Amino acid sequence: MGKKVLVIDDDPELGRLVEMILKPSELTVYHAYSGGDGLKSAYAIHPDLIVLDIMMPDMDGFEVCSRLRELTAVPVLMLTARTCENDLLHGFKVGVDDFLRKPFSKNELEARIRALLRRSSLSTSEEPSYVTAYIDPVLEINLADATVKLNGKTVTLSPREYDLLACLVRHQGKIVSHRELVREVWGSQYENSSDLSSLYVYYLRQKLQDGKHGHQYFHTLWGRGYWFAPRN
Repeated sequence: MGKKVLVIDDDPELGRLVEMILKPSELTVYHAYSGGDGLKSAYAIHPDLIVLDIMMPDMDGFEVCSRLRELTAVPVLMLTARTCENDLLHGFKVGVDDFLRKPFSKNELEARIRALLRRSSLSTSEEPSYVTAYIDPVLEINLADATVKLNGKTVTLSPREYDLLACLVRHQGKIVSHRELVREVWGSQYENSSDLSSLYVYYLRQKLQDGKHGHQYFHTLWGRGYWFAPRN
């Protein structure tokens, strides 16, 4: 793959284990042992993916991810022993893309990292050809280069926010169920977590100022799902 992975974890042994697992995949692994150092390293090396722990002494993983989202939309895999529902929802709220429970298997770590890297690449280069863009006088969405502009200004979205928006735009005018959205954006293991789609549609409404320019893009059919309504 030839890509860079940054591991932010205060346990050096875990960092070495992750590096050993990923070495055959031609991924270059960098290490940071605190939240603050992780932020500095992310800014310096521009990794393609970040593996992040929750429990660290100076700054927990949730705060690190929240600050990362001010700088970058890089995929974040949270690798942690804490995977209760509240932790999952909090993590997704601050911009985590996926979770993996400690202890973990070699194969699952490889599979999740490959999936996040592939999804990140697909979002910028391989969107389906039947819908490549949405443009109106206020909103411009280009699925070919993964850019979103509101009133001519670029809108920064996390990978999950962008994937959700792209899914709704590809199916514009059609209802997409909660389960379909979660399965496409987060994976089948989360398809019963309908709160995820509701939370991220809320984020998109806020970032795209939905309803503030004379048109509402995101519509809800309670109990069914959402649809993206083109502007007439």
